[in-house]
Order: sequence, then C-alpha cells, then structure tokens
Amino acid sequence: MEILTPIPILRSFDERKAREFYLDFLGFSLDWEHRFADGAPLYMQISLGRCLLHLSEHHGDCTPGSAMRVQVTGIDEYCRRLNSIAYPYYNPSVEAMPWGTRDMKIIDPFGNRLIFSEESHE
Repeated sequence: MEILTPIPILRSFDERKAREFYLDFLGFSLDWEHRFADGAPLYMQISLGRCLLHLSEHHGDCTPGSAMRVQVTGIDEYCRRLNSIAYPYYNPSVEAMPWGTRDMKIIDPFGNRLIFSEESHE
C-alpha cells in the first residue's frame, strides 16, 4: 500500500465567485467538473502546480470555513503576481512567522482559509 497526496474538499456556494477567485485570481486551472443533473450543485477539481483541490456546492461534503496550508516556493513572486491582478477584494502580503515559515494567508469568498507557506531561508 502507498499513501498518496490528499485532496482537500472546500465548500463553495457560488459558481461564478468560485471561478473568479480560484481560476482568475489565484491562477488555478479547471481540471474537470461534475453535476448529477442540470441545475444540481457543482463539484469540480482545480489545480495549480502539484496542488489539487476539490470545490463542492454539495451541502454534506465539507464544512465552510476550513483552513489548509499549501507549501510553495517562490512565495514573493506569487504574491507580486496576485497583487498585479485587478481583483478588488484582496491585496495579499507575506508575513514571517515565528516558527520559520513565510506565509501568505488568503480567505476565499466562502470563508475557507488558504495559507500559502514557504520555508524561511534566513
């Protein structure tokens, strides 16, 4: 048996806002989407680098307001790229943490917290 990388499921409530935030702002790509029927809640997979996320509009799939850490390299470059996008709801910054990482905390439109984290080289 081999344990592979987990794929977090984050709750979403509005397809347009989810696409605007995750695809247009954060730069994730849409891998696939699924609905059981027309008008049914959306379930989709998105990816950025090796980070895979599932976003679900289904009531029982997950809890709104979850938090996750995403290990990255090049956090300053990513932060600059995000700040160069005309996204009116966020102006992220990188913060040095006392435990030796540099973190960029971003809250999605549904209350989920994404903490992009890079090991400090100081």
